[in-house]
Amino acid sequence: MFKQSMILTLAASCCWTAGLQAQISKVQLLQPAVVQYEKAEWAIELTADFNNPYLQEEVSLDMQLLAPSGKKLVLPCYYESGKSGAVSSWKARFAAREKGKYRYSFLLKQRGGQPMSSSEQSFSARPSRKDGILHAGDNWVFRFDSGKPFRGIGENICWESRASDDSKYFSEMHQESKYNYEEMLPMLKANGGNYFRTWICSWNLPIDWRSGFNNHRYTASTEYYNPSALAKMDRMVDLCDSLELYVMLTMGPGAYHTRDAGAASSAADFFVNPAAREKYRNRLRYIVARWGYSSAIGAWEFFNEVDNVQFGNKEKPIPAADIVQWHNEMSQYLKSVDPYQHLVTTSISHRDLEGMNSLPDIDFNQRHMYRVTTQMPGTIIEYARNFKKPYVIGEFSYEWDWSKDFNQFADSMDYDYKRGLWYGLFSPTPVLPLSWWWEYFDSRKTDRYIAHVRTIQDRMMKAGNGQFDSIPVVLDKAGVEKFAVRCGKEIYVYLNNRSADAKTLNCTVPAAGLNARTVSVYECEKGVYGTALIPKIAAGQLQVTDLTLPASTDLVLIFTK
Repeated sequence: MFKQSMILTLAASCCWTAGLQAQISKVQLLQPAVVQYEKAEWAIELTADFNNPYLQEEVSLDMQLLAPSGKKLVLPCYYESGKSGAVSSWKARFAAREKGKYRYSFLLKQRGGQPMSSSEQSFSARPSRKDGILHAGDNWVFRFDSGKPFRGIGENICWESRASDDSKYFSEMHQESKYNYEEMLPMLKANGGNYFRTWICSWNLPIDWRSGFNNHRYTASTEYYNPSALAKMDRMVDLCDSLELYVMLTMGPGAYHTRDAGAASSAADFFVNPAAREKYRNRLRYIVARWGYSSAIGAWEFFNEVDNVQFGNKEKPIPAADIVQWHNEMSQYLKSVDPYQHLVTTSISHRDLEGMNSLPDIDFNQRHMYRVTTQMPGTIIEYARNFKKPYVIGEFSYEWDWSKDFNQFADSMDYDYKRGLWYGLFSPTPVLPLSWWWEYFDSRKTDRYIAHVRTIQDRMMKAGNGQFDSIPVVLDKAGVEKFAVRCGKEIYVYLNNRSADAKTLNCTVPAAGLNARTVSVYECEKGVYGTALIPKIAAGQLQVTDLTLPASTDLVLIFTK
């Protein structure tokens, strides 16, 4: 194992056609020890010829590893500084998914020359109590490398406050400096959240924009990747790691247009232009090299609402086949360069693109739903069944139109926020629906409600170790929403009385071999347990009788031994 002070000097070299004697001259492990699932970083110095060191077609550096299990891994490395023909600095960031001894070397490639490989070295990864990277499980849960199940619960926090916001009623709120990751993410954690969604775009984490950020946090630069944005992304990922928060990172198209030093003349051109596709593949490679090590990357998301991009020009929409083919190519490529195999997704607003939901390297499908929150459970079930993969509602709210004054219907906004979380908890989705309008709900303290749902989610996960089974529930009164699942040896029933009148009812579920002795009553709005009930057991059924559900009230009944 390397110590922090030790530096490996490699004399291996090779002559390139350009006449440069390319070589890797120094490799330094920057940590005193390598720990499973934690970042280990190497600083590499090399000499090579290049015009643009961010383009693998010109020059690339890969870390080639042999894991303790014998599995071969290839980790892309990234350029930091230095000039062509002189010593340049590169970095490798790696998180070991296995404990034990790894062997590794670095492979340097340059256009016009033969690849060169450094001598083989080794390190040992100490075991960790952490759980690692999230991967597909079933429709209800993701699973970590450790096998531990995970369900995401949280909200969209898609950007930090902007310098100038165009909201008609809430621009002052949206411009408040407190809406930054350093404040919002710890608050999300304190509220019971473990998952959020955020964007790379021109005003937030603008890694490949040069200027025009509408955000005081970033500095204009002519560098290929913006240094201030890269530093901010580093801090955000580090913060997520420290808080054990998982982020769906919406990468977007980046600064793709020629006016922004991109390679495409239009959105339609972006999906088919070979130069634009090459540029995007290099962007993906860089993102994986710099941040792929992090367990906090809960998913790579290609596009936000790609169907709205498709119909950006309503008179001449982009062919769906072009967009689907682009996603097929890029998801395959992303999987090929990501040694950690993070989850991959993309999103639509409301229009399906034929073939998109069936792409093999898209791990879960996703849509955004506004004004139709009650339809979310049915939509999740339908799409998960039809396409045999998990379905996630990446955005939802009572209202999408930012030109309206939400305060005129604030109670409805809050009610919808809360119902969406409960609908998700009792639906086969690994991430509960993620609300939009994070500043608004923070200002009303509505987001504190996440903790109420998290209380039941944690109990469900513990009871069933991530196993969820939907079961039927029968009520003898109409006008009450009902959902039920079994988790291990406990049955959970969600009842929501949306009417203006109290309901007294009987609730029946199949016992399925569960000899329940007690029914705990969780009062959703208060976030507390009420008086426990004694169920009746007869003919393979469990029943709670004469249950009073006040108007506009919801409860969770938990049948347990």
